[in-house]
Amino acid sequence: MDWTGRPVLVTGAGGFIGSHLCERLIGMGAKVRAVVHGNMRGSIGHLAALPADASHRIEICGGNLRDGAFVREATTSIDTVFHLGAITSVAYSYANPEETMITNVFGTLNVCSAARHEHVRRLVHTSSAGVYGATKAGEPISETHPLAAHNPYTASKLAADFTVESFYLSYDLPVAICRIFNVYGPRVGRFLVIPTIILQLMRGNELRLGDLTPSRNFTYIDDIVTAFIRMAEEECVMGEVVNFGSTRVVTVGELAQIIADLMGKHVTVLTEADRLRPKRSEILRVEADSTKARTLLGWEPQIELEEGLRRTIDWVTGGGYTDAPYHH
Repeated sequence: MDWTGRPVLVTGAGGFIGSHLCERLIGMGAKVRAVVHGNMRGSIGHLAALPADASHRIEICGGNLRDGAFVREATTSIDTVFHLGAITSVAYSYANPEETMITNVFGTLNVCSAARHEHVRRLVHTSSAGVYGATKAGEPISETHPLAAHNPYTASKLAADFTVESFYLSYDLPVAICRIFNVYGPRVGRFLVIPTIILQLMRGNELRLGDLTPSRNFTYIDDIVTAFIRMAEEECVMGEVVNFGSTRVVTVGELAQIIADLMGKHVTVLTEADRLRPKRSEILRVEADSTKARTLLGWEPQIELEEGLRRTIDWVTGGGYTDAPYHH
């Protein structure tokens, strides 16, 4: 597909994945309209990190996805919508379940309604592997795995996913759903596990973490951006949910050791009770089955974990988090 001059809307454009997606789309020649959460400081989030030649070729719209009129206006004359805007923190959802639900569910409803009104060519919606809940050891998670709401965040994502699906089934809205597993790379949220480990190791050889036993897939940001682009291009994924995640699984403890080795640190790891999640809502193992992505799209991760971690370490240690002091 030729993206040159194609009008594209990205919600959540100031976030980690959204900013990288905008950067890729601009590089491909798309006409990008970026929705960021309106705020008193006028912050555009990670879009501020885009190179000057890219930032001059993007239209930035500040507003709130809960405002249906704003979303409708932002979607005017758009060909492709990438919907990434959401409250994405599980920890935040524990303390603010109502705001999480309203933003993630009604925000998605507004995006679907606007996309339907504007007759967009494709709506690519962002889902989370967290909606699969707990899994058995050694059992990769395919798209047919049972779903579960282990916390307010995953409950909101499930409701958002079903909202998108309902618009496909009820109104023939052309949708595709990216269900992504853990993503990392430059600009990743500073309170997630990988930057937490890197930032602590920058200060010394002692790590203070929560449970070291949960295992996860970690997929580098460039591979995930490629997944979003392919989901917008191919007809075979219309109405489909597709998993995107690395086939390599590591525990938090193993991850910490890999990062320590890459940083040349002899590390001591301490488990702190106040970093532990409630036991019934902690998901101990997440292992992606991305067979469908490989079969339909020919998608496979290209960046190995160690290489992606090197790039992330270089970004963090090079001053990636310069907006505020690190407190965690």
